[in-house]
Amino acid sequence: MARWDRGGETSVPDWFWTAVETESVEHTVEVDECDVFYRTWGEPSNTPMLLIHGMNAHSHWWDFIAPQLTDEYRIAAMDLTGMGDSDYRYAYDDETYAAEIVAVCDDAGFGEDVIVVAHSFGGVMATKAANLFPERFGALVLVDSGIRPPDEPVPADGPTMGGGRAKVYPSREVALERFRLFPPQPCANDYILTYIARHSLMRVDGGWAWKFDEELPLTLKGGERHPEDYTGLTLPVGIIYGELSESCRKTTVGYTSGLIPGDVPVVEVADAQHHVFLDQPLAFLQAVREIMERLRAG
Repeated sequence: MARWDRGGETSVPDWFWTAVETESVEHTVEVDECDVFYRTWGEPSNTPMLLIHGMNAHSHWWDFIAPQLTDEYRIAAMDLTGMGDSDYRYAYDDETYAAEIVAVCDDAGFGEDVIVVAHSFGGVMATKAANLFPERFGALVLVDSGIRPPDEPVPADGPTMGGGRAKVYPSREVALERFRLFPPQPCANDYILTYIARHSLMRVDGGWAWKFDEELPLTLKGGERHPEDYTGLTLPVGIIYGELSESCRKTTVGYTSGLIPGDVPVVEVADAQHHVFLDQPLAFLQAVREIMERLRAG
């Protein structure tokens, strides 16, 4: 894509451009009459790793992360249905999302050693998948995703782009100005937000809209988190979370890791909020590598 920082005041680090300009291969696989879109990077002989985005996000959120892991991993990043470039459904549920995760792994040629790295809502669905298909995955890394203690208040949830139902904007420029993270948080890396926003829009009648189904939260079934989702896990699990996250606090991490059988390595990313890999992308990459070293050693 065009380097929007040229001639401007914004300074974008070279590592970012190197990553996002790395070519990926696009794929689709059909699950329950809907096309599920995903992309791959890296050598087929490397250890397989699947990246799963959060609510109302998409695979391009990983564009500046995935290519930096290809020295060791064969990467796939998927769009859950109702988001990104995957099809919309009339209704959504956890079992279908689990089937989509498995289908992408199968279509990508990933074996049973595949490592799933999943953020937020994606982590919830990956946890459901690991319970439904316990022999299909090699390890699970939850990124700012878990279950709160029963006595911890639950913040209000909402769409990633903010503001309720999806809106149609008269121009791409107007829409880009309205891009917001949810949960609301500042992010010092404006260039990352600009990149994600540019990949989050689609043409519709009358203008531009975000690439997510506004009916998804209204029709989703099975999205709740239950303690047995975590006590039932039989694969190695690690947790990465943001030091400043309001969505996945230390108490949440402690409660979640206490439910999961076995040793659960945890890495806290300093100065990061819920969108850990947007706030601290290089520290997040280091955290992934550290978690994997500890899981292999365990």
